[in-house]
Amino acid sequence: MFGWLGWQGFMAPFDKFHDECGVFGIYGHDSASAHAALGLHALQHRGQEGAGIVSYDGKQFYNERSLGLVGDHFNDEKIIAQLKGRSAIGHVRYATTGGTTLRNVQPLFAEFDFGGLAIAHNGNLTNATALKRELVGRGAIFQSTTDTESIIHLIATAREPRSMVPPATADPSTVLRIIEALKQVIGTYSLVALTQHFLLGARDPYGVRPLVLGKLDGALILASETCALDILGATFVRDIEPGEIVIIDQNGLKSLKPFLAVPSKFCVFEYVYFARPDSQVEGTNVYHTRQRIGAELAREQPADADVIVPVPDSGTPAAIGFAQAAGIPFELGIIRNHYVGRTFIEPAAQIRHLGVKLKHNANRATLEGKRVVLVDDSIVRGTTSIKIVDMVRNAGAKEVHMRVASPPTTNSCFYGVDTPKRSDLLASSRSIEQMRQHIGVDSLAFISLDGLYRATGLPGRDAKQPQFCDACFSSEYPIQLTDFNSGTEPSQLSLLAERG
Repeated sequence: MFGWLGWQGFMAPFDKFHDECGVFGIYGHDSASAHAALGLHALQHRGQEGAGIVSYDGKQFYNERSLGLVGDHFNDEKIIAQLKGRSAIGHVRYATTGGTTLRNVQPLFAEFDFGGLAIAHNGNLTNATALKRELVGRGAIFQSTTDTESIIHLIATAREPRSMVPPATADPSTVLRIIEALKQVIGTYSLVALTQHFLLGARDPYGVRPLVLGKLDGALILASETCALDILGATFVRDIEPGEIVIIDQNGLKSLKPFLAVPSKFCVFEYVYFARPDSQVEGTNVYHTRQRIGAELAREQPADADVIVPVPDSGTPAAIGFAQAAGIPFELGIIRNHYVGRTFIEPAAQIRHLGVKLKHNANRATLEGKRVVLVDDSIVRGTTSIKIVDMVRNAGAKEVHMRVASPPTTNSCFYGVDTPKRSDLLASSRSIEQMRQHIGVDSLAFISLDGLYRATGLPGRDAKQPQFCDACFSSEYPIQLTDFNSGTEPSQLSLLAERG
């Protein structure tokens, strides 16, 4: 009934945005697969529904994929030992409406005329449905419902572009075919691919999703976030740039810029929620950025209160910044149970009724008789917020105020984030006062979009040319929505082509 959604499936579906994937690649290390598994552990927050690793030992590819968490499957030494070779790529995935099945778990692998290729993708192709219809019309047979598979079919049918000089890399013909395939897709991607000759990493020209380069014992690593480097003791080298393709082979790294340059549109929500707090994102520490967001929120939307309480865990850094800027004590007024996880896959009705209490419990000693400010990173549907507020009031709080470390979320994302339909977003149809009444707080306020930009280190949002993708707040979509503009609803899009 609830599948792999665990407690989220019955407590508060989609009441947090979910970034849908994390990718990892390593080339030239004797323990490539073991390091890939550790890297995926660090990226687990980017996808909890399935995980996979493909390795290559110079003669053949080895593939292991599984539903569930990385630690549920890849902590087995026998499995890691079977993934032979000095190069490997891996993927963690969060499923969308189309459902979680093993055939959709990445990396995807295919045999081509040039040999084998495995690919793992974070992002969403906004012309995936149109591509799939065209490819099926040309005779392609799809084995999954992921948009990533469209890239595989495009590579299979691509021909080397005559206008481009072959790169000085191992197997330049395959590199050119991958470039030609990527030129046909619209949307967002940070991806890694593995062939007999090289490890490839690529970011879409807008750079919406992150991808970083690291180094360990002479081996080169690609990962969605720097926290995957930290777990290995690897050194962060740099971010892969928007529109850049890197090829890593026995001769080192080669960088290509085959796409037309466009303004960077990194996802601003990576700073708010998606990225792990200990990661470096686009040269900035996420934890410190979230503290600055909280401080800016306190300056913009002050509250007369006795205590600042984070909604754990994602609201904690912003709550610390808010408390410091406001000069109000910070307290852990809500304690999170970290061991709920997937305990209740199909719970009885009385267990479901417990709702948020399965994961959170109010700390009465810090709340009773107090004027409380709850700080959260975002409000999506508002269902969890209602339960949290009720819990805090029942613990004896005299007043409950809420401050939110992102602007009101009024629009769905089509760029690799699992969001509900726009009509299900609380802020899409309600004013802030109506939202306040719905949630049941004494006051409700959000950081401004300008304030969010200032917290990232910019002077504010450039209205003519926004520096980030902030479409979920502004409705200004920087990349063409081919499938959506054809009349397909978001829920249908995810069924036709699940996002990577």
